[in-house]
Amino acid sequence: MKILIASTNRGKVREFRQILADGGVAEFTDLTEHAELPAVEETGSTFLANACLKAGQYAKLLEMWSLADDSGLAVDALEGKPGVFSARWAAMHKAGEGDADNNALLLRQLAGLPAERRTARFVCAVALADPRGRVVLTASDSVEGRILAEPRGHGGFGYDPLFLVEALGKTTGELPAEEKHRISHRGKALRRLAALMERTGLPLSDGFNSI
Repeated sequence: MKILIASTNRGKVREFRQILADGGVAEFTDLTEHAELPAVEETGSTFLANACLKAGQYAKLLEMWSLADDSGLAVDALEGKPGVFSARWAAMHKAGEGDADNNALLLRQLAGLPAERRTARFVCAVALADPRGRVVLTASDSVEGRILAEPRGHGGFGYDPLFLVEALGKTTGELPAEEKHRISHRGKALRRLAALMERTGLPLSDGFNSI
């Protein structure tokens, strides 16, 4: 059975493929292979709402099982922002576009704050929809950390070089992929979803159920 990873974000698609491959999924595709599809507008006010929108609408468009997430960074000093706008944070402020500009803006917004006030978390919500577009399962998780004053590491994507996991003494941009997937918001959310799938006995491949 083929499952759609409903994302065009190449960093996110790469992580999904790595995590899904670890579970033995035989066949999956992603939106980078379906450029003809219209983009689903992320109008939800929460990560879960956006994940459900994407999973359901892309499942109907392609008539196949669809797995979508919405994820981002919630910074306490910014009252939970950038949140659902994490990928568009710089663009929203007319401060550029993309990861580098998002990071630069965040650093300017937190400039001068002491370490104890730079607490944050990555949050991920995932949704699974059937080929008729019905969302049948959801899960979410997070990882706590702190925003550094300058980037460290060249791995991952997005805000990873700024996000320090204090228990490990490393940013998520410094972690090897396998270690990052073990502790990350996305890795944990996918494992929660897989456990739900196994308990409910959804008609998906054994490999996917074992992630």
